[in-house]
Amino acid sequence: MKLFLDTASLEEIRTINAWGVLGGVTTNPTLVAREGASPDAVWKEILTEVDGDVSLEVTALDAPGMVEQGRRLADMGPNAVVKVPMTPAGLEAATELRRGGIRINVTLVFSAAQAILAAEAGAYCVSPFLGRLDDAGADGMEVLRGICDLYAVQGYDTKVLAASLRHPMHIIESALAGADIATMPFDVFTKLVKHPMTDLGLERFAADWQTLHTELEGEAST
Repeated sequence: MKLFLDTASLEEIRTINAWGVLGGVTTNPTLVAREGASPDAVWKEILTEVDGDVSLEVTALDAPGMVEQGRRLADMGPNAVVKVPMTPAGLEAATELRRGGIRINVTLVFSAAQAILAAEAGAYCVSPFLGRLDDAGADGMEVLRGICDLYAVQGYDTKVLAASLRHPMHIIESALAGADIATMPFDVFTKLVKHPMTDLGLERFAADWQTLHTELEGEAST
């Protein structure tokens, strides 16, 4: 399973990219707006910084507008993936953009039925929102497992991109469910590497190493 960062912050992207484990980036209008800069400039910098897929989302609500925006976004870089919403207009736009060889990420998916539509429209990937389902009193992980199972049974090529992930267990459970990609905010990504036993182990090793050097220095001075 590839690990994506859900952000438009170059600082966050560069931090995780340095670890050598960043598979790609997902953005949305809210994340781009937080950067307070020209969206085109932000997108282009991210596309240059990241080797993997970068999802760029359309903001138009009608199919012709989505198609026009989608073509422009796709032209920004070979690793650009165009995000369209799970709406009738989004499906129409996805179908048209796909005919032009543009990879599509169908976003704001909350059910297996919607995931079927995305796959039938030829989406490159589909983004079920787990955390938001949980917030609404549903079981986001159960929906994800259903989508992964359904895609396996039907032989769909569309990748499952688990989104709206709130904590490390979401990532672990997404991997076990069979998701192809998990995208998460920076704070969740950094939590993956942390464990109190690791910190305690490092402290012990450092203390023992320092003790050894202190003893050797003492022997050398006598």
